[in-house]
Amino acid sequence: MPCFLNTYFDNGSTSWPKPPEVAQAMSDFLLKEGGTYGRAAYGRVYQTSMMVEECRNELAGLLGVGESSNVVFTANATQGINAIISGLNLQDCDVLVSPLEHNAVMRPLEYLKQVRNVNWHFLPAGEDGCIIPEKIPQVISSKTKLVIVNHQSNVNGLVQPIEEIKEFIGTIPLMLDVTQSLGSIAVRGDQWGADFIAFTGHKGLLGPTGTGGFFVRYPDGLLSFWRGGTGSRSGSFEMPPFSPDKFEAGTHNTVGIAGLLAAITNKPELKWTKDHLDNLITALQKIRGLKVLAAKNPGFRGGLFSVVHESLTPSEIARRLYEEYHIEIRAGLHCAPQAHQYFSTFPSGSARFALSPYHSNEDLECLRGVLQEVFGY
Repeated sequence: MPCFLNTYFDNGSTSWPKPPEVAQAMSDFLLKEGGTYGRAAYGRVYQTSMMVEECRNELAGLLGVGESSNVVFTANATQGINAIISGLNLQDCDVLVSPLEHNAVMRPLEYLKQVRNVNWHFLPAGEDGCIIPEKIPQVISSKTKLVIVNHQSNVNGLVQPIEEIKEFIGTIPLMLDVTQSLGSIAVRGDQWGADFIAFTGHKGLLGPTGTGGFFVRYPDGLLSFWRGGTGSRSGSFEMPPFSPDKFEAGTHNTVGIAGLLAAITNKPELKWTKDHLDNLITALQKIRGLKVLAAKNPGFRGGLFSVVHESLTPSEIARRLYEEYHIEIRAGLHCAPQAHQYFSTFPSGSARFALSPYHSNEDLECLRGVLQEVFGY
């Protein structure tokens, strides 16, 4: 059996390794630069503020949006999602979601269902969870106030057809969760007409944990989720009415943002090809007793898939891969029980494999051989 160069396949949880420039930038910030963001008028603060705004501009480019001031920093995508869903002040209405949403979406919606009569319903989708755009009008009503779509599933890697979805929902606001896709799949917020986009920094962007945020197209239509100091309009007890200050109360994670900027500007080249991923999935689909969770259409696949075996539980698969081959994966529900219910893999979940740019085609070939050996191909 050939030797792996990279045995870490849990990039759906958090990416590893990071570009070496990430740690260097964070260390340099702590040891040499320091300074807060937008709170004073001396050199160190200017440098820090410029660094934060440079990162904001880079993120706007990656999100495919033209107004960088509408990109807001939070600690992670979950906070961004909560800020959007809560900030819309929804009540007595319906929200449409894909069947592959993460609990970062489903738990806030379930809370609003209990306290504000906000009911969520599924968008029509195929067997693999791919939304069927032309059927969307069948589930839209006058009570539909928001549509939420997970751009790339963290369970089967399916990438949704966002532009076509937007075409069929018309003027209903569209919120995208690009937690799994940003950094590895093109996001075109303006072209797609997305009203809200939530993202994280520690997955496909290869940045540090504790970084993330959201984009809001029309800041006036979103209430502040947090309130506090901003360094602007300090004489008022009310939050500033303009973005991003309206949504960025408190001290920023400047050291994390320094690392995120370094990750964005020093991204490694992709070492594996889509053909090799498709060949791996095709080979696994031929193994008796193994169910592969992946997009049926190869054109809708991201660098992530899961497997379920007829006799080995997901946790047994993960344990054996780690103990015998030092392969690191995540088994279970992946904080997405709704997706697993849709795939009939609830409550045990699946064993998930998520790639990074640091994997090579040789790593994929080696993974195929290992899995064929483990599952008795």
